Amino acid sequence: MTDQDGPFAHLDETALRELAPHGVPRSFQKNVVVVHEGDATDSLYVVLTGRVKAFVSDEEGKEVVVNTIGTGDYFGELVLDGGPRAASIMTLEPCRFYVIPRGDVEGLIERNPVFARHLIYALIAKVRSLTDAVRDLALKDVYGRLVKYLETHTVEQDGKRVVPERLTQNDIAARIGASREMVSRIVKDLSAGGYISVESKHISVHKKLPAQW
Repeated sequence: MTDQDGPFAHLDETALRELAPHGVPRSFQKNVVVVHEGDATDSLYVVLTGRVKAFVSDEEGKEVVVNTIGTGDYFGELVLDGGPRAASIMTLEPCRFYVIPRGDVEGLIERNPVFARHLIYALIAKVRSLTDAVRDLALKDVYGRLVKYLETHTVEQDGKRVVPERLTQNDIAARIGASREMVSRIVKDLSAGGYISVESKHISVHKKLPAQW
């Protein structure tokens, strides 16, 4: 494990049982809210398989996605201070987790300096990511945030640049902190200009996106 890896990146369920013997595996179907914002914090969840989103929402149901978390990563690190959950977690596909109670997490930190160091590095990386997201929300307009999202999440596939995840316009709006209507207008204009295309909720980027909209 390198210093850049998360503390659980190369651990399977057997290894996790050795590290945290009071942990338990749990499975969830797609589109299930695993934890709710404001809930009491008592466990850390390691993602064994699948992918989830962390999001916050208001009373009217509008949500902003804070992060997406995949296999080998984790959520619930705020278990360390005993405070309430800062965000809700929903599965994006069927998932299996290893749920580690707070006592085991504290024991790992006390007994295992390598684990503690990697957990600190992983937390630092998440703070940097959240700081970048706040900066974008404060300083970039919706178009700028959409362009950055596409540039960050496209991959080369069969000679094309595509976003591998299937996304609705509501999904995109939640990821960049915008309204669905604004995202719809921008996507429509970029599609008309031949910059992008959308097929079966997959976005393909065909040429460099313009600096301004």
